[in-house]
Amino acid sequence: MEAQEIIGRGTWLDKVAHETVDREKVLGRSTSLVRVESGLGASGLPHIGSVGDAIRSYGIKMALQTAGYKSELIAYSDDFDGLRKVPAGFPAWLSDYIAHPVSRIPDPFDCHKSYAEHVGFLLKESLDKLGIEYRFQSGSEAYKSGLLNKQIRAILTSSNAIGKKINELVGQAKYEESLPYTPVCQKCKRIYTTRAVSFDPVTDLVHYRCEGTKLGEKFVEGCGHEGDVAVSTGEGKLMWKVEFAARWAAFDIRFEAYGKELTDSVKINDWVAENVLMYPPPFHARYELFQDKSGKKLSKSAGNLVTPAEWLEYASPESLRLLMYKRIIGTRNVSLLDIPVYMEEFDDLEEYYYAKKRDANPMKDAKQRGLYEYTMLLRIPKDKQAHIPYRLLAQLASFAPPTAPEEFVLKRLLSYGMVKERSEGLLARIGWASGWARGPGKSGEGPQVSPRLSPQSKKAVLEFAERIATAETADAIQNAAFESIKKNGLKPSEFFPLVYSILLASERGPRLGPYIADLGPAEASRMLVRQIQK
Repeated sequence: MEAQEIIGRGTWLDKVAHETVDREKVLGRSTSLVRVESGLGASGLPHIGSVGDAIRSYGIKMALQTAGYKSELIAYSDDFDGLRKVPAGFPAWLSDYIAHPVSRIPDPFDCHKSYAEHVGFLLKESLDKLGIEYRFQSGSEAYKSGLLNKQIRAILTSSNAIGKKINELVGQAKYEESLPYTPVCQKCKRIYTTRAVSFDPVTDLVHYRCEGTKLGEKFVEGCGHEGDVAVSTGEGKLMWKVEFAARWAAFDIRFEAYGKELTDSVKINDWVAENVLMYPPPFHARYELFQDKSGKKLSKSAGNLVTPAEWLEYASPESLRLLMYKRIIGTRNVSLLDIPVYMEEFDDLEEYYYAKKRDANPMKDAKQRGLYEYTMLLRIPKDKQAHIPYRLLAQLASFAPPTAPEEFVLKRLLSYGMVKERSEGLLARIGWASGWARGPGKSGEGPQVSPRLSPQSKKAVLEFAERIATAETADAIQNAAFESIKKNGLKPSEFFPLVYSILLASERGPRLGPYIADLGPAEASRMLVRQIQK
C-alpha cells in the first residue's frame, strides 16, 4: 500500500489550509495574503463556543503560515446587533433597551462606554489570554465608516432576486416583501423593529416603517415612525442572510468556519457573494455546537454556559486550545467538571511529543506532534513541564488549610519526592487545581475512571480497600498493598497503576502509602470500592 502524503503538520488544520489554498489557485486569486475571519457576537457574555470560533480560525491561520503563506485573522464583532433579551446576571433595566443596537446601550457595569464595548472587552481579554493574535473589527464602526457601503448598495439593488433566492433555498418569503436591511429608527432608536420597503439608488435612500418584530418568543412593538435613511450615514445594517457575504467581499476573506446552526445562512450568503457581489465566497469548515453532558446546547438561560474566563480560572490556556484543535467534526460535550480530563490530556500529548518512542504509523505520529505544536501556537519550549496529575493536586487542595492551600500542596509534593523545588509553572497548576477543588470539583461529581479489571485484579484491589479502611500509618497502607499483590499473584507493575487509575485517573502518582494517608484511608477505601462495584 502506498504511503499517504502528510500535509503540513498532519492535522485537520493543515488539510483545511491546503484545500483553501488549492481553491484560491483554481479561482486565480492572489495568495499573497490569505485572510481568515471569525465572527464575534456582542449581545451576550462570551462563551466557549464564541471564543472557539476564533481559536479555530487562528489555527487555520497558523496552518497557512506553515504552508508558506502570509495570513491574518479578522475578528469581526457584531456590535451593531440589537439586544434581543437581557442576559442572566445583567440588570433588569436593560429591558428598556431591547432591540437597540448594543453599541448604543450604556454599559450596565459602568466600566466601558457601552454595553458592546464591555462585552467586546471580555472577548478580547479572553483571546489575549489564550495567545490568539487578531485584527479586531467593530461592526458598528464598519457601517459608520462606510466599509460596507459598496456591498450594501449592490445587495439593495438586487433585493428582488435575493428575496426569491432566499425563498427558494430555505422557504422564507419575508425578503420578497422587505429588503434584507434594517435601519435604525430615527424616532425610537431601535433596530430590527424597522422594515425596509424600498431603496432609491439615485438618492441612496432606504424608505422604512417601524412596524415591530419578533425577537425570540416575544413580539417587540414598533413606534409607527416612517422615514428615510441614507446608506452612507451608517444608520442601518444588513440582515444576517446577506451580511456575511458583504463582509467577505469587503475584507477579502478566504476562509471562515461556521457552526451547524448557521448552515442555511451560509448557503444564502454564499449565493449572494457569488451572484450579486461577484466575489467567490470563502472556503468553509463546519463544526458542531458544544453541549453539556445531558446533550443540551450550552446557553446562559439553561444555566450550563461555560465561559472562557471560568475555564482559564481553573485550567491552562493550552488545555482550551487543545479542546478546539483536536478535531472539528462531531458534537462536543463540555463541562467545568471535566477540566481534569482536558488538563491531563494535554499532559499526555506533551509527554508523547518529548518521548523518544514514536507511533509506527507516520500519519498518526505527525498528527500527534502537529497537534501539540499548534496547541502551543508554534512556540515550542525546550523541554516539557512537570506533569503532576491534576486530580492529585485537586485532592490535596480539597483538604488543605483554606488560608494557604498552594503552600500545603507544594509541601506534600516535596514530601512525596514528586518535585524537587517550586517553580512558576507548578504554582500556577496548583492554583488552578485548588480553585477547581473549591469550585466545580467541590460537588464530588468530577470525572471518574473505571478501568477494566480481570477477576484477579478486581479481587486484589477490593482486598486492598478492605485492609486500608482502618489503617493508621503510611507503612501499614504500603504493607497492605504488597500483601494484596502477593496473595493474588499479581506484579506491582500491574497493581499500582490500577489503584492510581481509580484514585487519580492516571497510571502514575506519589508513593501510595503517604498519599493515601493524606487522602484518608477510609475515603480511599470508599473510592476504590465504589468504582470497582459500578
